[in-house]
Amino acid sequence: MSAALKYTLGRIGLFVAVLAGLWLIDMNVFLKLMLALVFSAALSFFLLRGWRDELAGEMADATERRRTEKERLRSALAGEDNPNPDANPPTRPTEGPDTAR
Repeated sequence: MSAALKYTLGRIGLFVAVLAGLWLIDMNVFLKLMLALVFSAALSFFLLRGWRDELAGEMADATERRRTEKERLRSALAGEDNPNPDANPPTRPTEGPDTAR
């Protein structure tokens, strides 16, 4: 299961659990929802730290992969890409039309 899905389901589960606990108290429904949102956010900060860190790591890895791929594509479009890394890069001729006599 991906870290994003685990963390999201954990946050939703905490919200539902806190809301169920507040449901027994006699108060306005909107106030119950707001309190459940605030309390579940505070609890998730402590209880879901591992999943949050795992999610951040996956996002950092994906960002680095995208950055590397973007640099590779830019160099390929600029003509700097060497399709065969074992081959020698093409060299420029030392004699040009101006130097040949």
